[in-house]
Amino acid sequence: MTAPTLAVFKLASCDGCQLTLLDCEDELLGLAGQVEIAHFLEASSAVRPGPYDLALVEGSVTTTRDAERVREIRSASKHLVTIGACATAGGIQALRNFADVAEYRRTVYARPDYIETLASSTPVSAHVSVDFELRGCPIDKGQLLEVLTAFLSGRKPDIPDQSVCFACKRRGLVCVTVARGTPCLGPVTHAGCGALCPAFGRGCYGCFGPKQDAALPVLVPLLRRDGLDERATTRLLRTFNAAAFDKAYPAGSDQEGAP
Repeated sequence: MTAPTLAVFKLASCDGCQLTLLDCEDELLGLAGQVEIAHFLEASSAVRPGPYDLALVEGSVTTTRDAERVREIRSASKHLVTIGACATAGGIQALRNFADVAEYRRTVYARPDYIETLASSTPVSAHVSVDFELRGCPIDKGQLLEVLTAFLSGRKPDIPDQSVCFACKRRGLVCVTVARGTPCLGPVTHAGCGALCPAFGRGCYGCFGPKQDAALPVLVPLLRRDGLDERATTRLLRTFNAAAFDKAYPAGSDQEGAP
């Protein structure tokens, strides 16, 4: 029986989510015995053409070539899973969506005429159908293994849509907002990091993006109560998952103060 094929692709990103897959180490060795890794340039230059049973895509669509590539990947893949904040929400580079990209290009590059980029950074799902989105900046190792195992065995991934607050309670952590008045996005952010920042007394920065029923209009007044003005609130929401939080709280796009 032929082993299912796995392919891993990169668009505009820092490679951190692909490194999470490599960091699986022993688990990856076991997985390699069950599947054929047909395309994964982070690990090997040996590649084979599709079709692929499962494709993982890291990175956002920021150029016309990115858009073409993701359509090619979709057509060659039975299942397509996006991994990380860039692929699921446009990533940090989506901050360009709130600014003048042409001005950035002129300011940063000595020869801006050599730079080809789109005016916005968008998630893969804005261009092709996606079978599952695995969030995080970077993604969580345990969640990644669950998604891989699920798709390769023909079942739905078991990734609960819980908040970082849920993870804080499980770890027995003191709420940084209640105890110290620290602004925190934990109540509206998808769990997956193990409540890393609150464990060190810091507020959540929203690395895993907004959970499905994120009540941002309720949270924003609390952030203001804890000392953030409109500009600071906008900056907090526009970080790793800028486009996703802006979609969940459209009023934020009307606030004064670009990133």
